[in-house]
Amino acid sequence: MGAYLSQPITDKESSDGEDAKFKYGTTAMQGWRTNMEDAHATVLGLDEDTAFFGVYDGHGGKEVAIYVSRHLHEVFKSNDAYKKGDIPQALIDSFLAMDANMIHISGRDELQELVGKGGEREGGGVNDLSSKMRQAILARARANGDADVEGDGRPWEGPQAGCTCVVAVVRGSTLVVANAGDSRAVLCRRGTAVEMSRDHKPTDEDERARIQKAGGFVQEGRVNGSLALSRAIGDLEYKQSKTLPADEQIVTAYPEIKKEIIAPGDEFMVIACDGIWDVLTSQQCVDFVRKRLKHDVPLSKICEELADECMAPDTKGSGIGCDNMSAVIVLLKGTAFVNGSDGKPTFRERAHF
Repeated sequence: MGAYLSQPITDKESSDGEDAKFKYGTTAMQGWRTNMEDAHATVLGLDEDTAFFGVYDGHGGKEVAIYVSRHLHEVFKSNDAYKKGDIPQALIDSFLAMDANMIHISGRDELQELVGKGGEREGGGVNDLSSKMRQAILARARANGDADVEGDGRPWEGPQAGCTCVVAVVRGSTLVVANAGDSRAVLCRRGTAVEMSRDHKPTDEDERARIQKAGGFVQEGRVNGSLALSRAIGDLEYKQSKTLPADEQIVTAYPEIKKEIIAPGDEFMVIACDGIWDVLTSQQCVDFVRKRLKHDVPLSKICEELADECMAPDTKGSGIGCDNMSAVIVLLKGTAFVNGSDGKPTFRERAHF
């Protein structure tokens, strides 16, 4: 469940942004947790026709989430599949590349620097990893054509920490969501929540089967009795097999992909960590946001109200509502909000895609 403060930190880091196609708002709040381990990224102009939005929920430390927030979109844009227009494959390649990149000299040093800035934290960290684990990750990196991962001769260290990763990419009229972990992306379509990702839990039948086949086990809903999600970037201790591909490891960064064509009636997306989704259903969240749009509330303010709504009044319960809270709301400008003749919210559709 993690360690909690005696009083929550409710200060929020929020932002708003806009271009011709999108308007977004974000917020991040530490809440009851002793450390803030979430990160996110919003890149409207990844190229002239592509926008990128991601939420990364860290565990065991903040360093992997921050590292991914800094680099995933850059790796994605430079990927060969991206240059060929294959967004799903570019996302898969980029998710998997994060683990390999973190054993580069630069990746290692950046992670160590992030740990140094973190002070006390909930376990995890950057520790010496086993020779077996190092060889396994190097072997997979070489198999992917990455030769520059040997390091500089210093003792090799890697992150015990990890993070979820949910990314929404819009190119033209196509929305592609990639997800590894239990953060979530939801599309509001004419007021109805359309889940664009699946929460990856060790108790899911297919996830449990992979975990057990790779030599792990599920105990009390956790991988090897410890990790509460079954897919993540980082968490290298669960990715030690030299004989298994990345998508068959006990824990994998391999994302599930979902595509949709954006059409009239598609209003906005909510991308958030499980601190939100543990409290609200996808439909409840969509209703919460939609209600506030009619008052022209800034999107970052709606995100802040969403975080406040989900925060527990105390830590006496099950832990629900006591997590870090991060949310990104993306308004699709092809649908404009107006008030109907009865005073109730309605939408005027102006598709521009």
